Amino acid sequence: MDDVIIGKIQAFGIKVKENVEKVIVGKGDVVELVILALLCEGHVLIEDIPGVGKTVLAKSVARSLGCSYHRIQCTPDLLPSDITGTYIFNQKTSDFEFRPGPIMAQIVLTDEINRTTPRTQSALLEAMQERQVTAEGETKLLPRPFMVLATQNPIEQEGTFPLPEAQLDRFLIKIKIGYPSAEDDKLILSRFRQDDPLEDLKPVVTAEELMQMQEACRNVHVAADVEDYIIRLVHATRDHASLQLGASPRAMLALYHTSQVLAALRGRSFVIPDDVKYLAVVTLSHRIIPKAESSLRGSSAEQALKEIIDSVAVPVENENKAG
Repeated sequence: MDDVIIGKIQAFGIKVKENVEKVIVGKGDVVELVILALLCEGHVLIEDIPGVGKTVLAKSVARSLGCSYHRIQCTPDLLPSDITGTYIFNQKTSDFEFRPGPIMAQIVLTDEINRTTPRTQSALLEAMQERQVTAEGETKLLPRPFMVLATQNPIEQEGTFPLPEAQLDRFLIKIKIGYPSAEDDKLILSRFRQDDPLEDLKPVVTAEELMQMQEACRNVHVAADVEDYIIRLVHATRDHASLQLGASPRAMLALYHTSQVLAALRGRSFVIPDDVKYLAVVTLSHRIIPKAESSLRGSSAEQALKEIIDSVAVPVENENKAG
């Protein structure tokens, strides 16, 4: 792959990351993962407590790209049409016209996604996977680029509807933001004391540039031994003693494509095993299910993945560049 193109992808990532970090403090790794998901044309599930910056992160990314942004607050009485849009009778024209819902934006924050009913969750599933919605039997294409950032609170479970495996599998990665450090808290107080820096955030790249970078990332080289490493990691989840459900072929592709993008963001035209190891937990943990007895013993999907990563032999690095 041309080093000039790799340089453009890396510069794109740095430019967006630095702009978002004018607002988001001390979470460079999280910002990088969201940019990675954007370049993979994937969606992000953020599982964390309220108040750590999930909404601000989504707004900052949207403003940095100059993309349209909508927020959907999920509640038990939210209907699919509240998300997708519906037809309204226009008395002036004596005809029905489509009023688009909040899903018809380029960056969509779906807040507390597990508080809405399975029926409404299924409408989101179509939008996330097919990049389209259906209203009154008519298909409406969603804008490009298109990304859903969904949040859920891992602590408060009363009145929630857990996401089914099919819905979870549509998310490219699952991340946690976490509390800031004491130093970062001081910087947040200083930065937000008088003004909100989000209000002054300007676009640094265009949506068209993003789509060009998305296309280019697919050409990052993955050597045969690294491909084999990805396959062996995925198959190990299917054979692991503490797991009831292993990673699917879609999960394998997610790990493959995210590794390509990570390599490009770090200035390489080829994937190395460390890229795969770094991304295995965020791409696979929400797609595998521990056995009931393992969960009772306190074993989590993340722990099982770490055991698998430690046990699967890593290929010897031998300049995995394209020939």
